[in-house]
Amino acid sequence: MIHRLLSHDLPRSRWLAAALLLILVTLALAPFLFPGARGISVAAKILVFVLLVASYDLLLGYTGIVSFAHTMFFGIGAYGVAIASERMGPGWAAVGLGLAVAVVLSVLLAFLIGLFSLRVKAIFFAMITLAVATAFQTLASQLSEFTGGEDGLNFKNPSWLSPSFEPFETEVLGLLIDGKTLTYWLIFTVVLVLFLVLLRIVNSPFGRVLQAIRENDFRAEALGFRTVTYRTASTVLAALFATVAGALLALWLRYTGPGHHAELRDHAGHPADRGDWRHGHAVRRGDRQRAVRAGAELPARPAEAGCQRRGRRARARRRAHARPLAAVAGRAVRAVGVLLPHGGGGEVAGEGAAVKQRRRT
Repeated sequence: MIHRLLSHDLPRSRWLAAALLLILVTLALAPFLFPGARGISVAAKILVFVLLVASYDLLLGYTGIVSFAHTMFFGIGAYGVAIASERMGPGWAAVGLGLAVAVVLSVLLAFLIGLFSLRVKAIFFAMITLAVATAFQTLASQLSEFTGGEDGLNFKNPSWLSPSFEPFETEVLGLLIDGKTLTYWLIFTVVLVLFLVLLRIVNSPFGRVLQAIRENDFRAEALGFRTVTYRTASTVLAALFATVAGALLALWLRYTGPGHHAELRDHAGHPADRGDWRHGHAVRRGDRQRAVRAGAELPARPAEAGCQRRGRRARARRRAHARPLAAVAGRAVRAVGVLLPHGGGGEVAGEGAAVKQRRRT
């Protein structure tokens, strides 16, 4: 049963198997082991990024494709759930519709990118994906009516995943189970199932062909495999899993925005809780920025301002100490460039070629 579940891809040592089992049990019992908001938040992000990295490993590790657009699909999944929940209101219908639209959009974009770009060499494909990802980030920042612009979108989860939902009146093994805990276990279940699906994919005949293309695409083409088709399929599958990972992170944070603002704004509670309190209600960061631009007066935050001043002074001191080291490093790099005009690798390769030539003669 375990062999079939793991696609006959068991760990190669008992120590590795014990470590993986310990990690799995720790993540499964994280709400009990780390009852604080910070601990469970770290565990949830670990699960999300496990799925994201595993999906990218399908591209880079098994197919040999370098893509800079993978985080774009991650963001599409997050924005799909956030926009649908913000427009339609909290509910499973909004989450399902947003995820479905995001998956369709990601699959279509991945198919087009793979179909038109995978015929070129690796470096050119990487540059094309970088351009597409940059364009998507710009659109996410500029289409503020849909995406919230630089401020991002805050939304509410379905009632069962809301922190105010408490299925039990008493604690279970010392833990008060609420909607946040249920959200964590939902993420854990989805990540575990999709990880096993990815494991089955890479150990299937399809995965063996991907590995053959990674090792030698000309030989795989000579054997009758259409390498462009397999690479496109790998790109589409990786985009699909990355989209689901982005949706899971959005559900956990109840916020999404351009760049990595979601992680920066995730505090020990709802991201909207990181605001100012005035007359008994919260003023969110985006509302504060819009109010300042409109000329409104908001209460000052002396504690936060003091922290910012101390942070700027500390960064200035670090830069001042780092300047001599940076100057020395710059001179060393220039000296290496003068002494080794072909670079360190080129000189070593040249010496190796010379040694082989002497041996032949």
